[in-house]
Amino acid sequence: MEKLKEGGRQITAGGSAGLVEVCLMYPLDVVKTRLQLGQQDKGMMDCVVKTLKNEGIGGFYKGILPPILAETPKRATKFFTFEQYKIAFTHSEIPLPVTMSFAGLFSGLTEAIVICPFEVVKVRLQADRNSSVKEQRSTASMAREIYRNEGFGTSGLYRGLGATLGRHGAWNMVYFGLYHSCREVIPDAKQNPTSNLIGRIALGFTAGSLASIFNIPFDVAKSRIQGPQPDPFTRKYSGTMQTISLVYKEEGFGALYKGLLPKVMRLGPGGAVMLIVYDEVYSWLQKNT
Repeated sequence: MEKLKEGGRQITAGGSAGLVEVCLMYPLDVVKTRLQLGQQDKGMMDCVVKTLKNEGIGGFYKGILPPILAETPKRATKFFTFEQYKIAFTHSEIPLPVTMSFAGLFSGLTEAIVICPFEVVKVRLQADRNSSVKEQRSTASMAREIYRNEGFGTSGLYRGLGATLGRHGAWNMVYFGLYHSCREVIPDAKQNPTSNLIGRIALGFTAGSLASIFNIPFDVAKSRIQGPQPDPFTRKYSGTMQTISLVYKEEGFGALYKGLLPKVMRLGPGGAVMLIVYDEVYSWLQKNT
C-alpha cells in the first residue's frame, strides 16, 4: 500500500511540475520550433517580431493544448519512471553519476513513447503561420486529419519516434545525471533555506541548459520530420540520422543547433522550475497524505 501511495506522490508531483513549466515557458517553444523548421526567420528576435506583428500575442500560444494535455502524463512519467529506474540501477559497484544518468536515459525513452503523438500535433499547429488563433484548426481536428491521412504508426501520429527517443533520452540523461550527482554540494535546507533554494535553482538551470545543448540535433531532426515538408508531395526528412546528415550536408553544422537560444531560455529556467515544483509538491504530499 505504501508503494502505491509513494508512486501516487511521484506522479502527482511530476504532473504538477510539468503543467507549471509549460504554462510559463511555452512561447519560447513556439519560437524554437519555427526556427528549426527553417521558415525564413533571420534569428530569434526576427521570429518574435514577425509572430507578434502577424499573429499577435496568441501566435505564441499556438498548439499549446497538446502540451497542456500531455504535460501531466509526460512529466508524471518522467519523474515516476526515473525513481523506478534509479532503484533498478542502484548498485554498490556502480558510481552515482552513472546510476543517475542511466535512470534518466531510460525515463526519457519511456517519456518519448508517451509524448510522441502530442508532439506531432503540436509541431503541425506551431508551423501554421497563415492563420490567426481564432482561425486555426483545433487540436482534435489536426489529430483527426493526421490519423485519417497518415495513420497511427511511424508514418502518422508516431512519425519521428526515433528522433523523439533521442531527444528525450539524451536530455533526461544529462538533466537527471548532473542534478542528482551534484545535489550534495547544495547547502542543507534546514540550516540555510535561502541558499538551498538558490542552489537548487542554479543547479536545475545548469542541468536544463546543458541537457538542451546536448540534445538539440535530435530536436532539430524531430521538428523537420514531424513538421511540414518543403515539397508537400515528397517526404524529404524521414529517419533521424538521415535528417541530421541531410541538414548538416545542405545547411552546415550550425543548422543542427537552430533554435538553441530559445530552447535554452525555455529549458534552462524550465529545468529549474520543474525540479523546484516537483520537490515542493512531493514534500507537501509526504507530509499531508
